[in-house]
Amino acid sequence: MSDKADSISRCQWCSTDPLYQHYHDHEWGVPNRDARHLFEMLILEGLQAGLSWITILRRRERYRELYRNFDVHFMAAQSEADLERLAQDASIIRNRLKLRAARQNARAWLELAEQHDPVIWLWQFVDGQPLINDFASAAEVPTTTAQAEAMSRALKRAGFSFVGPTICYALMQATGMVMDHTRDCFRHAQLGGIRRV
Repeated sequence: MSDKADSISRCQWCSTDPLYQHYHDHEWGVPNRDARHLFEMLILEGLQAGLSWITILRRRERYRELYRNFDVHFMAAQSEADLERLAQDASIIRNRLKLRAARQNARAWLELAEQHDPVIWLWQFVDGQPLINDFASAAEVPTTTAQAEAMSRALKRAGFSFVGPTICYALMQATGMVMDHTRDCFRHAQLGGIRRV
């Protein structure tokens, strides 16, 4: 990494880890309306529960291998034996509840997709447009909002698990439904012109 890249001002939560910085610089807060990507992030945010995001980022490529790039049909069809094999893989988070929830969420996604476009359905909680915040520091950034709480309730009603309000808000931040780069971050200026709250 160049000295120039090292001198960039980023959000306070972003460490010096190149993987973390790439995620922060190119993905976090960028509006995304790709169904596969939204499903991947929903699963990853649930897997993160109780852990640091860098823990998940470091395992993301392995999850992509095991889940066939988060193929929702493949994940929904996993057997108990498949889940047990995953639970033996030391390269991922082997929490059986989370692995089971990932399968359940794939099944719930397919059921949701029978009635709605999942992309439009998820984006409805921000009225279809990114919410652009203007926080001065990480201390001002909330861990949940009314929109995230509404998403959480709706996802739970639709049969999803590991989708509490905090997880839903992290999903919204990660996929650009909400832009929470702080004012001192170089991405704030780049992403801040979409729409003001």
